[in-house]
Order: sequence, then structure tokens, then C-alpha cells
Amino acid sequence: MEQQAKPIPEGVPDDEILYELADLFRVFGDSTRIKILYALHDQELCVQDIAGAVDLSQSAVSHQLRVLKDSKLVRFRREGKTVYYALDDDHVRSILSLGMEHIEE
Repeated sequence: MEQQAKPIPEGVPDDEILYELADLFRVFGDSTRIKILYALHDQELCVQDIAGAVDLSQSAVSHQLRVLKDSKLVRFRREGKTVYYALDDDHVRSILSLGMEHIEE
């Protein structure tokens, strides 16, 4: 006897929203980007300082910052020729903290 598929429960977001959420988590799926986010956890830094903090080239850091900016996880401001990066908001800190809490259980 064949089982009928159960209907999707109410409250499940639309596929487009779920795709965006999966995309966000994909960005968190790279340890280099996580290192950069942790470097920016409590301070804003320029690319050179981030590169030193995470032991990567400035070019590699710039590439990852572009991904993080596109995902609205970091923001930036210019001061003269220097660009400073910071976490976009407290949601990013919360996601990092909750993830760490989960793996430490």
C-alpha cells in the first residue's frame, strides 16, 4: 500500500526565501570567512589588519570580504584611502555565537 505524501505544514517559508537562507548558510560554510567574521567580532579593521589577524594575503581577504559584503554580513566605511570593515549588525554576532554554542554542546 502506497503512503500518501503529507502536506507541507503551515508556516514553512516560500522556496525563494528558503533558497536565500540556504545561500546565507553557504557563506558561513567557509572557515576562512568565519575567521574574518571573528576578527571583526568586536572591532572594525582595514584589509591589511584583517589579513594579519587571519594570516592570509590581502588579495584573499579582499575576495572573501566581497562575498561577505554581498551577503550583507559585513559593512564598510572609507576614511581617506583606507576602507574599514565591521560586522553588519548584531544578527551576525548572534549567528556566530549560536553556532559556537551548538558545536560546544
